[in-house]
Amino acid sequence: MTTRSRKGSLSADEKKIVKALLAKQWRNQDIQALVNIGRDATINSARITEVKGNSGQVAASDDAVEFYQIRKKAYDHKTGLNVFDDERIIRAREAMVLAVQVFNSASMNFKTEVFTMLSNVAWTYLLHEYYERKGVPIIGEDGRSLLLSQMIDREGSPLSQGIRQNLKSLKILRDDVEHKLLGRADVKWLGLFQANCLNFDKVMCDIFGEELTLSHELSFALQFSRLNIEQLATLNRYEVPPHIDAVDARLLEGLTEQDQADLEYQFRVVYTLDSVTKARAQFQFVRPDSSEGQEIKNVLVKHKLSDHLYPYKPMEVIKLVCEKSGKEFSQHNHTQGWRKFEVRPKSNATQPENTKQDYCIFHPAHGDYTYSEAWVDLLVSEVEDDNKFALLKAIKL
Repeated sequence: MTTRSRKGSLSADEKKIVKALLAKQWRNQDIQALVNIGRDATINSARITEVKGNSGQVAASDDAVEFYQIRKKAYDHKTGLNVFDDERIIRAREAMVLAVQVFNSASMNFKTEVFTMLSNVAWTYLLHEYYERKGVPIIGEDGRSLLLSQMIDREGSPLSQGIRQNLKSLKILRDDVEHKLLGRADVKWLGLFQANCLNFDKVMCDIFGEELTLSHELSFALQFSRLNIEQLATLNRYEVPPHIDAVDARLLEGLTEQDQADLEYQFRVVYTLDSVTKARAQFQFVRPDSSEGQEIKNVLVKHKLSDHLYPYKPMEVIKLVCEKSGKEFSQHNHTQGWRKFEVRPKSNATQPENTKQDYCIFHPAHGDYTYSEAWVDLLVSEVEDDNKFALLKAIKL
């Protein structure tokens, strides 16, 4: 099979093809146009001329030339994928598209069953292609290709902790639907399925390129319907069958509260009853690592007790930084720190609550600030680096 060259030169196989096309009276520019289809780096006309002038160059067979032309016509110009070279990626994308389409279909009842199976296929093909391109064997000792469960925790895996946990939960669901009925429990796991879709698109684009995003082919939107307060109360009182509760327990087994809150593990939508303008009366999905996502995160964490998230007063922060860094760190240095990172406003500010809530929160009841573990860690990293610490101590108050 002809391989694509990463440089603007012809491979040995391409030279044979060019020689054969020249013998068939193809024009240089037509040969150049054909060769450049799907190439990472295009060639110029001089490469064709070089082959033409090389009397010792062997020409490809007619069958090889015919297949070469077929292969070149098999490129998808939108994604750059080729059915002969990128079969796993194409199958992976199609499997995820099918999973979403079936789940969103009003006429389909077996949503969880089909989604978990097709999603497993999509992720398996994706990781097989990833390891194949890395030169890592994907065939096990038993002669079979590796299962998704065997690749999730493999060394060198491109998956984050949240994504791995999400895939493990979907495997539990997939295995369970082979043995018992899940009824109309699909809605219970919408967050897992939504996260799985978004994770797949992100990993696909991160590894193989942004042009492979599925966002153009379909929307990973959930289907929403209007519910009044009475309907919501009825749903909350709905008794879930014991075997479904058992599945839920297995999904959450070993997961911390932080693991369950990870948007890569389980996608969540927050509803409010605030009045909004028509322009804002819609559901929006944002990436958790975007600036807007961080702002939303800062708002959502307010439901937790501030004493739990922000346990340290300034003197406790100073003591911890000294202990962890092994260096002197004063109250003056602490003030320089929150000034540098704009963690909180200055004293007597008109809006003292405007803090960076990853690090600090204002308590209106007693008019002071407390700080998080993340703030301590940030200061320790600054103090341990002599250059960073020198810059911090140079800040004038």
